Amino acid sequence: MPSAEEVRAELESWLDENWDESLTVEQWWERLAPTGYAHPTLPGNAGGKGWGRDLAAVVNTTMAEREVMGPPSSGLGWMLAAPTIGAHATQEQIDQFIPPILTGQVGWCQLFSEPGAGSDLAGLACKAEKDGDEWVISGQKVWTSGGQVADWGMLIARTDPDAPKHKGISYFAFEMDQPGVTVRPLTEMTGRALFNEVFIDEARVLDANMIGGLNNGWAVANSTLMFERASLGSAGKKPQTATPGKKGKALQRPVADFAKKERSEGGVPSLGPGLWQHYVELATKSGRITDPVLRQELIKLYSLIEINRLGTLRAKDPNQRTGAEPNIGKLHMSEMFRQFREVGLTVLGADGMLWGKSEPTTGGSVGELATFSPGPSIYGGTDEIQRNILGERILGLPREPGPDKGTPFKDLPKN
Repeated sequence: MPSAEEVRAELESWLDENWDESLTVEQWWERLAPTGYAHPTLPGNAGGKGWGRDLAAVVNTTMAEREVMGPPSSGLGWMLAAPTIGAHATQEQIDQFIPPILTGQVGWCQLFSEPGAGSDLAGLACKAEKDGDEWVISGQKVWTSGGQVADWGMLIARTDPDAPKHKGISYFAFEMDQPGVTVRPLTEMTGRALFNEVFIDEARVLDANMIGGLNNGWAVANSTLMFERASLGSAGKKPQTATPGKKGKALQRPVADFAKKERSEGGVPSLGPGLWQHYVELATKSGRITDPVLRQELIKLYSLIEINRLGTLRAKDPNQRTGAEPNIGKLHMSEMFRQFREVGLTVLGADGMLWGKSEPTTGGSVGELATFSPGPSIYGGTDEIQRNILGERILGLPREPGPDKGTPFKDLPKN
């Protein structure tokens, strides 16, 4: 395994020879994908380098500091589908699905949660029935991030209702653009629509697109959830990127549109030391920096940022890992959103109620962060779920009472 210094030097040399602002996004991603830098943590047979998150962070930091465009890492294909497929799929499936993810040709979404199966995901009712070499899928999914721009979905569906609820689930690579699939965006308080509900009415998926084997979907889905929590709880610099897939409408745009650090389209600002320093500057300019309560809250927020950073560093040491790092990181992220919200609104005062360009100090970014802030404690597994996992799987505390694990799904009480 190379050292961090070797990775940085090798990548710097490669960027010197290959980065070109005249390229389109599509051309850049096609140039980047074969190098392994597009997703260093993937195994070599899946297009990566087999590195840990520490060396992947070196790649991210180097690209961010060089202000070059990163890989299609804003998509769930890169974040979740590729590592899950790399861990559980056959080589034929890896060769089919991962290269278009790394080149940004396709976008993916996650078809997990349902109206009656959110906190209890294994209680899902979306059904898959075998028909020759295909499965017929019917059901409803909700909170589907990026569903409106996705070409493929990571779908879990019930393939055996007579098995216990965790045992009768299978995991599919599911085509979104087909008859029987309806995607309806859900508008949030921010006015944006990151999430969707998806209605599936006798849509079809090839048996060859089942990942991980029949009725083994719960194990595969848990890998996806692990990758999700690790990504949501991760810290460090990341290069700018764009939405993958043709529906994202970025492939033919020049990379120069996305390479710089400045946000061009608004949205929730990135959490971290940079935003904290911005709050300090705003408080200094307005004269609120002398308020002892605000000063205390600023230091509390700074401490939280440092704890998250140090926790990430500690997780790099295999001798100190507990297995709970993704869950702890996810909980830290939820708390950071709450603290950045409270401190930001305190700094702005009444201006925090203004929206968009009508808010003269930050262009409404703090107001958008405040309205978005409840979301991170819900998506990717609620804070309560993370604490249950820590209690039961890490601390060995007893599970909450419920039906016997061997009860067939069809005999369980339904919501």
